[in-house]
Amino acid sequence: MGDTRLTLRVDFGGNRSIGPGKVRLLEAVGRTGSISQAGRELGMSYRRAWLLINDLNLCFQQPVVSAHPGGSQGGGAELTKFGQKLVADYRSIESDAFSATKSHLRDLESSLRPPDRASVEKQKKTSIKSRTRS
Repeated sequence: MGDTRLTLRVDFGGNRSIGPGKVRLLEAVGRTGSISQAGRELGMSYRRAWLLINDLNLCFQQPVVSAHPGGSQGGGAELTKFGQKLVADYRSIESDAFSATKSHLRDLESSLRPPDRASVEKQKKTSIKSRTRS
């Protein structure tokens, strides 16, 4: 399949959810051992990364990330065992969902206009709207 992908977000109700962005952040914390480094890697501020991690830690009965305050040795962060399981479970759900919908996604993808034509049509519609407003 081309650029078609399935994006999965699990909503737990009450404004609690986990999706691809939070999972990528958790994976980056696991790789880098740092919330700030993980945020930089993903192009987000430390504050944004910390707020997302804090949201996840408050969402579940067990923390997903354990942070160690700085000092002479510097701080750090690591995924807890539960955090590692959460990432693995999310990736398994994502993989299962993709496998279950693969043929449907192929059907949808085969129905798409070629990208060049679609962008030309969009430009035509935009220019027509612009002329009618003048």
